[in-house]
Formats: sequence, C-alpha cells, structure tokens
Amino acid sequence: MRLRWLLTIMCLVISLIPIAMISGLQGLEIATMFLGLILLVTLSVAFGISYFISRSLVKLTKNIDEISKGNLEVELEKSEIYEINNLTNSLDRVMASLKLAINKAGVQKKDIFNDAVKAKEDAEAKYETLLKKIDGWVWEIDEKGTCTKCSEKITGTLGYSPKQLLGNEIFRFLPLKDANKFKDILHVLSQQKTDLASKLDLYWINQDTTHPVWVRSFCVPVFNNAGTFKGLRCFSRDVTEYQVAETKIQELENKLSDAYKQLHEVLQKQPKEKALFEPVLATTVEQEFDYMILFDENAKIVNCTNDIQKKLGFSKEEMLSLTFSDVVYLESSDAIKASLDEVKKQGSIQTKNIHKKKDGSSVFVSEHIKYLKDRNLFICMVKEDTM
Repeated sequence: MRLRWLLTIMCLVISLIPIAMISGLQGLEIATMFLGLILLVTLSVAFGISYFISRSLVKLTKNIDEISKGNLEVELEKSEIYEINNLTNSLDRVMASLKLAINKAGVQKKDIFNDAVKAKEDAEAKYETLLKKIDGWVWEIDEKGTCTKCSEKITGTLGYSPKQLLGNEIFRFLPLKDANKFKDILHVLSQQKTDLASKLDLYWINQDTTHPVWVRSFCVPVFNNAGTFKGLRCFSRDVTEYQVAETKIQELENKLSDAYKQLHEVLQKQPKEKALFEPVLATTVEQEFDYMILFDENAKIVNCTNDIQKKLGFSKEEMLSLTFSDVVYLESSDAIKASLDEVKKQGSIQTKNIHKKKDGSSVFVSEHIKYLKDRNLFICMVKEDTM
C-alpha cells in the first residue's frame, strides 16, 4: 500500500473520534451536520502530511536509482524529516567510501558498473541459449506447488505454453494418481532439509488429452537462509521411449530368471550323471534364444538344445564331442577359460561373439553366459545378432 493512502486512511479513522464525541454530547443530528466539515479538514490534512513525507522519499528513491546506474556524483537533497535526513546522511557516507575504494583501486567508475551490467546480460543470454539447446524444459514451483517459472521447451513435449502453467498448481497437469503421488513426494522433500536432486517419474497430461506422457524429472529442493522450504527447481524430459525399452529389458530379465529357475529345478530332480546328457531346457525357454550350450569349467560341452543343428550344422552328438572353444572363432582355450573365471566372479556376462558353423562359415551372435554354481557348470544362451 502506498504511504499516501495509508496516512489518509489513518486520518479518516481518527476523524471518527470527534464525530463520536459530538454524537454522544449533542446527538446524532448535530454530529451529522459537522460530518462533512470534519471529513474535508481531515482529507486536507492527510494529503498535506502525506505529500510532505512522500516527496522526500520519492526524491531519495530516484537518487538511489541513479547511484545504482553508476552515477556517484548525484547530490542527495536534505529533508525536513529527521529520520529521512539521517538516511540521506548514511547514504552520503556510503558513497564517499565507495568513491575512495574506487580511487585506490585505480579503475573508472563506469567500468565497474558497465562490467557488472554486461556480466549480468551475458549470464542471462547464456542461460536462455542453454534452455533452447537442452532436450527438455526447466520449471519451478513454490512450497504450495504453484508454478513460478517455466521454459519454452515444454510446448514441444506437452503442447502447453509457459503462460498456461505460470500461476497454476502443477498438480493440475498430472493425472489424479500421479498428482497425489507428487504431493506426497513434495511433502517428503520439504521435510528432509536436503538440496540433493531427486528423480521423479510421473505421467503428465498432454494438452490434447489424447494420451499421457511419461516424463522423468530431476528436482532440487530450495530453502531460504532460515532453512524454510521454498519449493522445487526441476528439469524434465519426455522418456516414453525409454520406458518402453526399460519394460522390454525387464521382461527379458524376468524370462531369464524363470529359465535359470527352471534349469535349476530340472538339474536338481535328475541324477547328476544322467542330467549331463538329457535336455535341460523347456521349449518355451528355447524359443527366446536360437540355441543354448551347457559346458564345464574346462569348456567341455556336456549338453545343448536340439535346435543347434539348424544354426551351426552340428548334430547334438557331434556337439558333445567338442569344447566351447571349438565353437567360438578367434579365441583360444586359455582365453575362454580366463573369461570363465570372470563369469564365476560376476555370476553372468553378456557379450558379442562369432560362432563357427560345421561348413566353416561363421555367424555373429549375442551371448548371455551364466555360472551355475551348484553344478559347477556354465550355460551359454545364444541369439543370432542381426546387426
């Protein structure tokens, strides 16, 4: 509220006191007769006092603006008001100290202020350039979840303009389930008192509302000097394609896990000497790969899936007379045994390789080799690499 209006309201309130006194002593009718006169005098006094006080403050404000622009030669006018005059004198002393410091440093006043302004402009320009180049958008919310800042890149992902988000609660742009999830996360972050970034994966509502968009955000809590939570600064991007890839990877890992469990169960049920020569993998598991090979720590093949002949040309009987190094191109037996030691340490590895066919030709493959610790055997699950 402006000082002038504040003083006017105060005077009007004070004017009610004599009106109430007259009303009590002479009656309401006489008090009403004096009402107009009292209000006129009150308003006149209020405007006079407010003008007298605010005029000095307006001049001082203008002088401070000039100083901020680098003009240290501005003359500060004295005021009839004691407190404002003290403030002017303090500002005079600050200017004198600043002039002395500049003189000792041996630089020009204009250089200091021009450099500061230029540095600020350069920083803002670099920030805007960065916002245009990054694959995502930057946004901020206050402690209540109201959006206070948003970059232009959001339009390309969600269709909204930054103005559509500014001043609105960010929860309005998320499905109900994800909005409630985000509210809970916001509460937790506000209580943790840490400025570490947190990763948030949430669905956002596209402007055309035809489909939700899977968005990954990295958010940093913001606190003031007193440690009070003030909101979040976030960077977000559309990761719908990554979600699909992660889902497929998870499905494959689940299938591999089921295959390992099934293999373990089969090997446990069968006699040890017989298990080495019986098929150990179900058809449903085989279908996930082109073929599989079971071999010991000396790389001696002890079992394989029946469909290996379709890919490599060797019959199952022929495979059982070979070692894994006979199948793998460009690797010696010692090299393979060394790699098996690494598999023992890690449990499993995935790698690219070249397998040898019976006719001497080769095929590029992707291998997933796992160590079966309870049997001291290795299983190599192979898929032909079409890349």
